[in-house]
Amino acid sequence: MTGEDKKTEADDKEVPAGEMPSEQGVPAEEEKQENGECKLDVSEKTPPPAAKEVEFVHPEGGWGWVVMLASMWCNGSVFGIQNSFGLLFVSLLKEFGSEDDQDLRFKTSWVGSLSMGMIFFCSPIVSICTDLFGCRITAVGGAAVGLVGLMASSFVKTLGVMYFTYGIVFACGCSFAYQPSLVILGHYFKKRLGLVNGIVTAGSGIFTVSLPFVLSGLLESVGLQNTLRVLCILMVVLILAGFTYKPLLPASPVNSQTGGFQLSRIFNKNIWKSVGYRIWAFGIPAALYGYYVPYVHLMNHVQERFGPEANKEILLLCIGITSCLGRFIFGSVADFVKGANKVFLQVISFLVIGVMSMMIPLCHIFGGLIAVCLLMGLFDGCFICIMAPIAFELVGAKDVSQAIGFLLGLMSVPMVAGPPIAGFLRDKLGSYDMAFYLAGIPPIIGGILLCLIPWVEARNKRKQKQESLSKEQDVSQKMLEHEKAQEDAKNKIGDSVL
Repeated sequence: MTGEDKKTEADDKEVPAGEMPSEQGVPAEEEKQENGECKLDVSEKTPPPAAKEVEFVHPEGGWGWVVMLASMWCNGSVFGIQNSFGLLFVSLLKEFGSEDDQDLRFKTSWVGSLSMGMIFFCSPIVSICTDLFGCRITAVGGAAVGLVGLMASSFVKTLGVMYFTYGIVFACGCSFAYQPSLVILGHYFKKRLGLVNGIVTAGSGIFTVSLPFVLSGLLESVGLQNTLRVLCILMVVLILAGFTYKPLLPASPVNSQTGGFQLSRIFNKNIWKSVGYRIWAFGIPAALYGYYVPYVHLMNHVQERFGPEANKEILLLCIGITSCLGRFIFGSVADFVKGANKVFLQVISFLVIGVMSMMIPLCHIFGGLIAVCLLMGLFDGCFICIMAPIAFELVGAKDVSQAIGFLLGLMSVPMVAGPPIAGFLRDKLGSYDMAFYLAGIPPIIGGILLCLIPWVEARNKRKQKQESLSKEQDVSQKMLEHEKAQEDAKNKIGDSVL
């Protein structure tokens, strides 16, 4: 009896409450840590529903319609003024010299070329500012700078200063106002993003068609300086339009970080990790080496082939009207037609524009040129309206600002280089025929290059799906191991108590 009592007491001492028996060979605290680590691993892989990020739902309307109209005004006022520089060009020649001075014509043409190039060249910097300060501050600040540059240009008396006030200050302000107008649309629309972008970009076509008539009357009645001051009204309205850009997308987690995370905000490397975006970002600039040649040299070609009495202005009118129409049509197709691939729509637009550029020298009747211009304008609208939606699809809404910015920056090089190369060929060969033939090749090559994007994106989706399945299997395996460890621990506790 005494020995049995002592043995029982010894057993009781060996298994105090809350501790594990010594037979397991693992201290209780270590096993708790091991179990705790298992629990931590599982919780890291599968966070509770409350910890998961709530998916953002786009309003698809509401205040977004006001933002759409403001963005439309931005596109119209910025590119309406830029595309109407031909009228200002003649007035600048009269202001600073003579229309027959070839050297002055060359120098004056660089005012417009510098202005258009700076709008796109500044886009990478604009995208960084948009990420740091938001769409509203960037757009309002840019419109204010553009207003200062345009107003200062109205007081300039020398061409050298005009390079700075109009070609740099005004253009940089337009660049900072323009890009946020594309980015902010992704805060309000997703299903209708293609259609909304079509409506917004149609603003440039509407202003390009209508503004020259207004400028012609103003230049004849009040002169160049006062005309520039009247155009400042468009920039004042643009400042007010920028205040409507209320951001809705949730802030990125790196906003609250500093150091290396802050550096990643300034230069977003995520966009370059997407193979599809890399192909897109270099394929489009490759296509643009010949894309804008017809828009710059078509009027001179018509005058050389059909004479100065030819009604060449109607060709620009055809391009402008069908471009607006194409933005509505293809924006709606991209959004509401099932199976419509936005990248393939852009590929088709490049192929058609390339073929039409090669058709221009073959048109020996004016009606043929009208048909070519109608098709070029239609598919130009297709290319423009779905550019931003493709960027949203390739990199996502949080990274789209710099994705658009770097694309526009890369586009600045062929936009500035392509037309002068065509002009050089015309001076050497005596006609624009070879220039238009060669101008059709880059859009076709760029279109073929873009065909790789859907294949790359499909491959990446399959890879991501396989990785997610393997992760789920790993998580379930760890959960089973954890449950088995808990059952083993309970069994050992029961055995030691017995």
